[in-house]
Amino acid sequence: MPSPNIIAIIGRPNVGKSTLFNRILGIREAIVHDLPGVTRDRKYAEAEWSGKRFTIIDTGGFVPASNDVFEKAIREQAHIAIEEADSVVFVVDAVEGILPLDKEIAEILRKSEKPIHLVVNKIDSAKREMLTHEFHELGLGNPISISALAGRQVGDFLDLITAGFRNNGQEASDSETLRLAVIGKPNVGKSSLVNALLGKPRQVVTDIPGTTRDPIDASLMHQGSEVILVDTAGLKKKRHTKESLDFYSALRTIKSIERCDVAAILLDAQQGVDHQDLHIVEAVADHKRSGLIAVNKWDLVEKESGTAEAYERAIRARLGTHDYLPIIFISAVTKQRIGKVIETAKEINVEQRKRISTSDLNDALLPDIRHTPPSSKSPKDIRIKYVTQVKSGPPLFAFFCNEPTLVQESYRRFLVNKIRKHFGFIGVPVSLVFKKK
Repeated sequence: MPSPNIIAIIGRPNVGKSTLFNRILGIREAIVHDLPGVTRDRKYAEAEWSGKRFTIIDTGGFVPASNDVFEKAIREQAHIAIEEADSVVFVVDAVEGILPLDKEIAEILRKSEKPIHLVVNKIDSAKREMLTHEFHELGLGNPISISALAGRQVGDFLDLITAGFRNNGQEASDSETLRLAVIGKPNVGKSSLVNALLGKPRQVVTDIPGTTRDPIDASLMHQGSEVILVDTAGLKKKRHTKESLDFYSALRTIKSIERCDVAAILLDAQQGVDHQDLHIVEAVADHKRSGLIAVNKWDLVEKESGTAEAYERAIRARLGTHDYLPIIFISAVTKQRIGKVIETAKEINVEQRKRISTSDLNDALLPDIRHTPPSSKSPKDIRIKYVTQVKSGPPLFAFFCNEPTLVQESYRRFLVNKIRKHFGFIGVPVSLVFKKK
């Protein structure tokens, strides 16, 4: 499984961090994930460059010594991002030169012992290249000159910062070991579930959200095969704001998702599904990871005939296009059905590794396509000739047609549903690509 690649963009206010963030994503108005409850909408997004995927974090204006309540929260979040990132991009302003605040931030970054990329922004022409020289004074290596607004030399910059990253698109590993990430918002019982599965207290479990210090991988044997449980951490040390807790939890969740084969997404049965739960479900889908939903604390719910069925219908209504995730009702405290979590995760792992032959795909799907052909807003008809599976773990299917750019999102969903109807893939994200025939 590829290691996570998390890059934090750090810098004082107004140096162009958000402009660079949007430039990396390739669009001016970036579609990003707002971390729930985080001051001033600190954002993260999944980006890709030359086949290498990474998570990029916009940390806001970093003001080390300020007592302003907003700047204090942003400062905490910047510290969290530095701690959790694999590397840091420190953005400075070529026009304004080195300010005392830049020196303070540089000192903090040097102490982090993380790989630091010093980026001098607003170098929008070769004539301005000479402005980069003074930034050697910060002691963070050779400055990288770019213009985030114009896009000048941003490609070279991305080549440099992604040089050590692995390419995407690896097939699922042949290893029999399942890596199962236990994720969810704070205080849903992640550590309690891990402890129950292991049968011994490997982690400190309290009622205080965020008490797990570090992500702890633990191994267990289940029906003759090894399962690695990847738990999601809470806070490393005391934070002053709820926003920072949410930000930290989100980053650690991303890391756990990146490292797993299957994610077990925990919900609190007494709270139902809220926007933070949905953010986590979306993060699993965005990272192309398979998953299941485990509704914890089911022992605390008053039940009547049909309670579980009604609860499941309500969850699926909130999941929308992610309703392919299986739902299990458990109690980490009483150990009710906790073994079903591992059994289901193993079944999902088998599902995401399977390959469907081209002949079976076409025999099943082409009649569906003929019966319900794709509509087009263009006068041109869309004719799909054949389909083949190009990768597994999770699966990617290529549809060859005459007008691939005209296929609408609603028809993509139709085809995904037909693939699931014929071939299963429960708990597995199914991706489609349309190619010119």
